[in-house]
Amino acid sequence: MDKISRLPDELLVKILSFLPTKVAVSTSILSKQWDLLWMWLPKLDYSTRKYSESECTRLRGKCFLNKNLPLHRAPIIESFSLDFLASQFKPVTIRSWLLTAVSRNLREVEVSHGCNNKVLNMLPSSLYTCKSLVSLKLNGRRLLVDVPRMVSLPCLKTFLLQDVKYKNEDSLQRLLSNCPVLEDLVVEGCKGDNMVKFIVIVPSLQRLTVNILEDLDEFVMNTPSLKYFKLDYYNYKNHHCLIKRMPKLEEAYVELSFNPVYIDRFIRSITSVKRLTLCIDDVYGDGFVFDQLEHLQLCTCDEQHTSGAVIVRLLKDSPNLRVLDLFKMEYHNPIGLYTWNQPSTVPECILSSLQTFKCSGYSGRPGERDLVIYILKNANHLKTATIWFPTVDMKKELVLSSRASNACQLVFD
Repeated sequence: MDKISRLPDELLVKILSFLPTKVAVSTSILSKQWDLLWMWLPKLDYSTRKYSESECTRLRGKCFLNKNLPLHRAPIIESFSLDFLASQFKPVTIRSWLLTAVSRNLREVEVSHGCNNKVLNMLPSSLYTCKSLVSLKLNGRRLLVDVPRMVSLPCLKTFLLQDVKYKNEDSLQRLLSNCPVLEDLVVEGCKGDNMVKFIVIVPSLQRLTVNILEDLDEFVMNTPSLKYFKLDYYNYKNHHCLIKRMPKLEEAYVELSFNPVYIDRFIRSITSVKRLTLCIDDVYGDGFVFDQLEHLQLCTCDEQHTSGAVIVRLLKDSPNLRVLDLFKMEYHNPIGLYTWNQPSTVPECILSSLQTFKCSGYSGRPGERDLVIYILKNANHLKTATIWFPTVDMKKELVLSSRASNACQLVFD
């Protein structure tokens, strides 16, 4: 007997747990001792994308999982992952595998499948009442989320819903309202997902990522514990919009194209943020103060010729700003600022706190040039100004411009 085989089974299982499931299962041919060891693995990862065509046929034809998964002996399955093409297995087959996994005090589950025109209902109702579940990730266009009448996920902390289709417009709200300790939520929409309402009322939520592709009838957020927020949302449709303030917010990344009526409601909710990446196509109203904002990354795509006014408003409303980074988000208009109308008085942050200024994709357009020169001329405590992609003539113009800070280093990349 080799030295490894002399080790206790518990230690061998621990070693196998560090291997891909496919490799771990293949060790069953080594000897009788190894034959069933894989059945004690706490983590199971099945991906047909990692198998050859012949192996997929074996999985499907001989029904490897149907035959062996019920024999799995570990009292707790820490992680169960299924990644497959929708055409390879019938929904009832996938459902049976998940039923088995749920019965083993499942902690984490991830279901992902390739694109298919047919809506697939493969999630067992017991998945929505799994009391041990800590992480649930569902990813697959046309994967149907059919929420049963009874929902209870008391331990769920991480929830990802990406490119799924909801059975009805209340499915998402019913799910989230039964996740009392949820901390991390990702909702990535897709065309035809049937998400008419986005209602997130989760007091425990700390991280939220949202990408909505369809117009909504209702957008409601009440997340008082939120620390990180990413939103990509375009909706000019008149709809009910209620967003409560997020007093603990530390970082936000926002691409927003709203009916102007709702812009103020959104801005009001994020005024406690410390780091903000923002692209909005309209100027918000007066009366807001970002008193904790230190790092601002602002998209200057200027699709509606409003970026200059948005910059002025944010500079006025951010008295403690230390870093200003002007850039263009991917796939946004790369031309840059059309106009820059300097404020009648120099914003407090430029006079007293701004230390770092960045401007990427500098085109030398009048609006952009005037803004950069204005910052250099008035920022008393500026340490570094970095300008990306200027021409030789543009560099000369900026080098010769006056600077309020003798310590300011002008960098061209």
